[in-house]
Amino acid sequence: MEGAYESVGVRAVLHTPVRPNGDAFALTHGAGSNCNATLLQALARAFAEAGYTVLRYDLPFRQQRPKGPPFPAAAARDREGVGLALAALRGLAPGRIFAGGHSYGGRQTAMAAAEHPGLAEALLLLSYPLHPPNRPEQMRTSFFPDLRTPALFVHGTADGFATTAELRAAMELIPARTESLEVNGAGHDLKRSSDLSALILERFRALIGG
Repeated sequence: MEGAYESVGVRAVLHTPVRPNGDAFALTHGAGSNCNATLLQALARAFAEAGYTVLRYDLPFRQQRPKGPPFPAAAARDREGVGLALAALRGLAPGRIFAGGHSYGGRQTAMAAAEHPGLAEALLLLSYPLHPPNRPEQMRTSFFPDLRTPALFVHGTADGFATTAELRAAMELIPARTESLEVNGAGHDLKRSSDLSALILERFRALIGG
């Protein structure tokens, strides 16, 4: 079952599983999208079917305006939005809380986790934007040594924001356990066959131990 959810600073869709396992997942979107992105919907439904309570939510910049990219100067506010979503989720499920996001949303989620250890038990980072396209010298890894939350990176082999080799090398900077799932032929949007959500679910459950 899914339906609109709102609380202070949070605008989302809540997926309530038929047979909850007690754990919960917060998912958010990239810079050019919102919580209704096809990828997030598919993942939310797959995780909910597996028993997770799922909150797919809009970051503060998207709550302010329906279109347009985030402003770099307001990124800290988006990270606050990550924290608000996770706090709301802790009131909805008694077990472990996980967090993830696509591209910009995943980056802000990971940065929030580095700033606040214990914010989530593990992360799902979809198409992490390691550097701007064609600018490998501008690595977005300054916080990686402070990230102590286990993470699964899902990355397409045709993603212009990082090669899979670049990503694997960057993951070595993270002191927590990390795993990668390479999606052959996929670009930054991770469009692929319908089994991707099931594969991500399987690999994430292996990361967290069930």
